[in-house]
Amino acid sequence: MSTNPASTPEWAEFSRALGMNLRRRRDALGLTQEAVAERAGISLYAYQQYERGAVTKDGAATNPRLATVLMICEVLDVSAEDLLLQVPRLLPRRV
Repeated sequence: MSTNPASTPEWAEFSRALGMNLRRRRDALGLTQEAVAERAGISLYAYQQYERGAVTKDGAATNPRLATVLMICEVLDVSAEDLLLQVPRLLPRRV
């Protein structure tokens, strides 16, 4: 039986780190959450959840889709690599 990888503590921490990176970059550019959400074509609520590093009641991290990440990167003028610093592994390493 497999579990949802987004429900692991590593992914919850990743979600929080992503949120901190989003906020730092947004603040550095002097943008509001509303401005970022509008320019990225997403709801303000969704952007706020990403920036907060929200976790659902079952413990799954609220992670944006790849297309959303790329749009946010464009709005914040930052590379995906800089925004998503330490992506956790989904599968155990093979020996």
